[in-house]
Amino acid sequence: TSHTWFWNVIQNDFKTGNIDLEGCMRLLEKMQIPFDEDHLKHIFRRTVDKHSGNIISMDDFRAIYRALVHRPEYEELFKAYSSDGLTLSDTQLIKFLVKEQFQAEADETTALEIIMKYEPIDEVRKKRQLSFEGFIRYMRSDECSVFKSQHRTIYQDMNQPLCDYFISSSHNTYLIADQLMGPSHLWGYTSALLKGCRCLEIDCWDGTNNEPIVYHGHTLTSKIPFRSVIHVIDKYAFMSSAYPLVLSLENHCSPKQQEVMAHYLKSILGDKLLSSPIGGEVDMTRLPSPEALKFKVLVKNKKAGTIEESMLRMDYENPGETEELSDSDFMSEDEDTDDTIPLHRTRSTTKRKGDRRSSPPPQKKSKVKKGKIALALSDLVVYTKSQKFVSFEHSLMNQQCYENNSIGEVQARKLVRYSAKDFISHTTRFITRIYPKGTRMSSSNYNPQEFWNVGCQMVALNFQTPGTQMELQDGKFLDNGGCGYVLKPEFLRDRNTTFTPQNVGGYSKPMSLSIRLISGHQLPPSSLSKTNKADPKVQIEIFGVPEDQARKKSSVVKSNALSPKWNETFSFNIQVPELAMIRFCVEDEVSLVNNEFLGQFTLPVMSLNTGYRNIPLLSREGIKLESASLFAHIWYY
Repeated sequence: TSHTWFWNVIQNDFKTGNIDLEGCMRLLEKMQIPFDEDHLKHIFRRTVDKHSGNIISMDDFRAIYRALVHRPEYEELFKAYSSDGLTLSDTQLIKFLVKEQFQAEADETTALEIIMKYEPIDEVRKKRQLSFEGFIRYMRSDECSVFKSQHRTIYQDMNQPLCDYFISSSHNTYLIADQLMGPSHLWGYTSALLKGCRCLEIDCWDGTNNEPIVYHGHTLTSKIPFRSVIHVIDKYAFMSSAYPLVLSLENHCSPKQQEVMAHYLKSILGDKLLSSPIGGEVDMTRLPSPEALKFKVLVKNKKAGTIEESMLRMDYENPGETEELSDSDFMSEDEDTDDTIPLHRTRSTTKRKGDRRSSPPPQKKSKVKKGKIALALSDLVVYTKSQKFVSFEHSLMNQQCYENNSIGEVQARKLVRYSAKDFISHTTRFITRIYPKGTRMSSSNYNPQEFWNVGCQMVALNFQTPGTQMELQDGKFLDNGGCGYVLKPEFLRDRNTTFTPQNVGGYSKPMSLSIRLISGHQLPPSSLSKTNKADPKVQIEIFGVPEDQARKKSSVVKSNALSPKWNETFSFNIQVPELAMIRFCVEDEVSLVNNEFLGQFTLPVMSLNTGYRNIPLLSREGIKLESASLFAHIWYY
């Protein structure tokens, strides 16, 4: 049957005679067989070299198809459960699912669903059986991915307060290259939003013609209009996630242009903009949940006065009022921490045309940095008020739940090291944003894991910079349907927790993880190879609390990127699996000291599927390499 099926599928393409490489590619695409061009060309050449010319017959095509699709490691599994070596009955399939894939709940319905979905041969499907062709299609599918299919959907409780979630966050979102000379571009916002990012940063400065602009101040990065940024946000805000989007404003504008900003936020975002507490309730003792704030955009900025005052003001619009905020010390590079404490106020009404403002004379003695905030902008801040971080003790005594802190990575790292317990106690109560240090001119990133370990919600990274750090970020937020919100483990939400990353104590739920790396398939060839070759090796790395950090390496398979075989087993003992991430990285060994990156996949340890699984591979930029994968057996208890 499989023979007849195959000829029926391909005979049309051979009606006019034999086909060339182009025709071969078209036919494979029609059959929905993913292939890497370098590998296909190599197999094609090997086939045509047997007889001269550049065209192949139906028999040749079948050989090419088999070389790409009929993998011996799949065949071995199939034959172990098939009594005749040709088909699997539904009961044999159930046996495979239970025994090998650890799907204890698999029953007749499960088996039938698989047969109906993946079996291409009608006669076999009608008999409720699975041929080897169907088995291959099932093994190659997302259902057999290393990433749990349940975790591809939103499965976590979304009704907890905002501070109970890790939130996908971007730093200097407008930059698409370095921090000094590079272009600012709207694509920075579009791509971050399409990735499910839920906290964007906008650096605002006074522009000409009363139009605020966005760029990295005091640098040569190019400038984009604030208005355009808000238009892009309006268009893409909820394309990848329905959950709330936070706009973290780093605001350097004069009150006059802050009023323009407020106008754009209101007029462009309309109902999406959250400008008063939800449900009109002024219960400000607990933050609302992501569920309650669905499809809302929140402004994170300094705020003058209280929510109640803002709400009263909104009832009778009074343009042009400002409040003065001052702060007694000068800030570091990322003025995001220039979060200020209201000291004294001046009321000034700005005439529509002129910008004459009464303000007290500057005080020479004290090194006080004064910043005025337009009430029109201040009033748009509800649950995300920027508050300067003084100390954990100060926050515990004075900070409200809707006040958030931004802490630079250097200071945050010291706090992790010396006050982890207080840091965790702080993040159970308040949203905390971490941002890269100012000296990262090339937009490099820090390791986000060390700040997730203490419950920091917004660990902001430069999304435009590929590397292990962004791979961890992308992997972490694959979880929970890629919605940009991941519920923190219970021990990072409980205000009385005694957990610290250095001393996990009774919070340890040890996991013994065993990974048998079996093979690779259609791995990207080395850039040094003139054909389709590479010398691949695989590195498996665990990121998590300090005692869980581990790295294991496979041997090198010489000169084979098409179908390298390893059959090596790696074991890991993980104390805090709820925080652990696992990264599979494939490299080409160029020399003893030099490796070339070929592809990687990173995911939360808790999202690992057990059994025989394919591991998709992504490029450095995070793009799926359609035909490349690893094949492994995964087991843990």
